[in-house]
Amino acid sequence: MPRNNASDPKPCLVFLDRNTMGPAVRLTHPRFDHEWVEYGATAPDEVAERLASASIAITNKVPIRQHDLAKLPKLKMIAVAATGYDVIDVPACRDRGIVVANVRGYAVNTVAEHTFALILALRRGIVGFRQDVIDGQWQKAGQFCFFSHPIHELAGSTLGIMGEGVIGQSVARLGQAFGMKTLFAAHKGVQGLGPLYTPFDEVLATSDIITLHCPLTPGTRNMLGIAEFRKMKKHPLLINTARGGLVVEADVVKALDEGLIAGVGFDCLTSEPPRADHAFQAILKRPNVVVTPHVSWASDEAMQVLWNQVVGHIENFHAGQPTNVVAG
Repeated sequence: MPRNNASDPKPCLVFLDRNTMGPAVRLTHPRFDHEWVEYGATAPDEVAERLASASIAITNKVPIRQHDLAKLPKLKMIAVAATGYDVIDVPACRDRGIVVANVRGYAVNTVAEHTFALILALRRGIVGFRQDVIDGQWQKAGQFCFFSHPIHELAGSTLGIMGEGVIGQSVARLGQAFGMKTLFAAHKGVQGLGPLYTPFDEVLATSDIITLHCPLTPGTRNMLGIAEFRKMKKHPLLINTARGGLVVEADVVKALDEGLIAGVGFDCLTSEPPRADHAFQAILKRPNVVVTPHVSWASDEAMQVLWNQVVGHIENFHAGQPTNVVAG
């Protein structure tokens, strides 16, 4: 059961990674009396020390694991400043009566728009053409245009969407506005989901663009690898603005090299920032590759909505009515 912290005369709130919120966000505080402590960033080995006096922790990407929780008897709530909460040991929190709340629905527009920014940049060869202009290829061509990269329209093409939540639905609406045929993929290995869904392998085989909008769970981890890429008969673009780990990244490079996919637009990777030995380091400069630093969620408008939700959940918890409690 959630434990109300209203009995605390002045609860301590600690924000572990304020730098993950953009500078334009108005960082309002809860309206009840409290002590506020914030850090720009927090290393994993600093978590227990920094939360020692905290009643409520706020984190975006700083992990809070069982070994830390065992040292934090005062902690009563963790407010996750994100939708994904895999950085939190939720079962351990439940065992200790610690409420974990996340934010939901704030990124419906921003992630869908970023998805289509990647799609359009790749589908129309914008990345390659921009570099060609910088490199003086226009002058070398000696005419009003030149054709160094393929250009394809979205109208009439097929968009395969993996993830049917609010963001996936928003992406589908944008796709339909461009005149695309949109398919929601059935979950991999799952049958009988109903007429809304197209079989997983059929989406692989018939899509011109495949875009990922599902959470990272044991069932979705590494759901696309070389076996799936070999089923992609139309050599689609692959877009990932959801989670690193949904795709076997080394296999993405192999699929590009073998021509199994036409290009990739990724906003999230398994390691962020990518390590020097990350598989994508070998393809970052290719004209059919766009990698952005996990910013699809980060429009100023969306970040403000996110923060307002965080504060709202903290206030609701303090009032004894916790909201957006994650089940684990």
